[in-house]
Amino acid sequence: QVQLVESGGGLVQAGGSLTLSCVVSGLIFGGSGMGWFRQAPGKDREFVAAISWIGSEHADSVKGRFTISKDNLRNTVYLQMTRVKPEDAGVYYCAARDLTNLATTPDAYDYWGQGTQVTVSS
Repeated sequence: QVQLVESGGGLVQAGGSLTLSCVVSGLIFGGSGMGWFRQAPGKDREFVAAISWIGSEHADSVKGRFTISKDNLRNTVYLQMTRVKPEDAGVYYCAARDLTNLATTPDAYDYWGQGTQVTVSS
């Protein structure tokens, strides 16, 4: 059974930093494409970043501020968030897919975590 467990969310001041973690079990982590998505109230789930052994990709809205990375020994994917803005607030979801290539749409992912809340104070 595949499980994704996010942690690290919380309250952060605008301009501050936060690092999210997602521990994955039940799949071949090194061969899986991983992604972070977020969803604000009343909005669709949107792509934030993706990573696989091929490389990584970030949404334009977070490029230069957020960085996705992964530790294959710890089966963990991270999202390092810096210079956080109020519009970055929302529930952040970790996702995994059975395929290796990078994907930026939610329907391309097979497994999802429960999400972790990020709140930004201005």
